[in-house]
Amino acid sequence: MAVMVNALDHIVINVADVARSAEWYRKILGMEVQVFDPGPGKALRTTLTFGNQKINVRPRDADKVEWFTADHQTAGSDDLCFLTSSAPDEVVVHLQAHGVAIEEGPVAKQGARGTLRSVYCRDPDGSLIEISSYADDAG
Repeated sequence: MAVMVNALDHIVINVADVARSAEWYRKILGMEVQVFDPGPGKALRTTLTFGNQKINVRPRDADKVEWFTADHQTAGSDDLCFLTSSAPDEVVVHLQAHGVAIEEGPVAKQGARGTLRSVYCRDPDGSLIEISSYADDAG
């Protein structure tokens, strides 16, 4: 029998400044920041939680053995799409109110369940952030 996955549990993003990035995701996307101690001799870890998902925030120069990292840790190399129940116009107003430049949008894009209405911006490291809603989920 073949192994088949059915969901993502968490992803890891590499960043230049963990505190700066965590604050951006908290302030701009409403994520909860959690810092925890993984045990003796290990650096503190930072996670961002939202819904049933989690993002681990890792310094781009993290030790590959201690942090068990991918082979190429590069800050600003992520393209992430987040779903919201807010309408695209509300996303635009929110981003503008926080001084976040809009790269594109609102525009129609193809999502996992159909057509998304998306607004694009960048996080502090330059990763592309897509904030999207399905027509049946947003006002």
